[in-house]
Amino acid sequence: MHFAPFCGISSHRGPCPAPGGHSGLTLTRTTEPIMMQQIISHTPLYVWAVLALLVYRGLLASRDREISLKKLWIMPVAMLGLSLSSMSGNGVLGGGVWGVWAAGLLAGAALAWKLDGGVRIVVNRAAGTVFQRGSWLPLALMVAIFVAKYAVAVVTAMHPETRHNFLFMLAVTSGFGLLSGMFIGRAARCVAAWLFQSEPVMA
Repeated sequence: MHFAPFCGISSHRGPCPAPGGHSGLTLTRTTEPIMMQQIISHTPLYVWAVLALLVYRGLLASRDREISLKKLWIMPVAMLGLSLSSMSGNGVLGGGVWGVWAAGLLAGAALAWKLDGGVRIVVNRAAGTVFQRGSWLPLALMVAIFVAKYAVAVVTAMHPETRHNFLFMLAVTSGFGLLSGMFIGRAARCVAAWLFQSEPVMA
C-alpha cells in the first residue's frame, strides 16, 4: 500500500527540509512535532480543496433531497476510487491486499444496508429520481476516509517501518474497505427500492 502522494509526504527519515528550503533537521522524538508542522505546511493545496468538497457534499447529504439514480452513485464511486488509490499488491500483505480490502468492502456494505433498513426510500420512476432522507452519516464517512488517509500517510512518512507491520496494514486496508463499502451499501439499498418497491407514491 502507498499513501504518501495523497498529502505530499515523503518517507525519508534523514535530514528533513525546513520551510525555507534548508535541510539539517534529523527526525527524533523531540523533532517529530516540528516535522509534523512541516508536513501540514507542505501539504498541497489541492488536498484541502478535496476536504472542502467532501464537507460540501456531506452537508448536501444531510438534507432531505430528491436525486437521480445516476447522481446517487457519484460519491460512492468517488470514495471507492479514493480508497483504491491507496491499494498496492507490493506491500507486506502482497496480493492478499485485494482480498482484505474486498472483505472490508462487503462488511461495510452489509452494515450500511442494515443501518438503513428502517428508512423508507420513496422513488419516482416517472422522474427517474429517489427521495432520500437527510443523514449526517455520509459526511462522517467522507471525513473519516479523508482523515484516515491523511493520518496513515503521516504515520508511514514519520515511521516507515509501519509499512512492514502486518497487523497495522491489515487494519488500515480493511478499514478503508469498510468505509467505502458503507457508501456502496447505502446506494445499493436505494437501487433495491427502485427495482422492487411496489408503490411509487411520490408525486
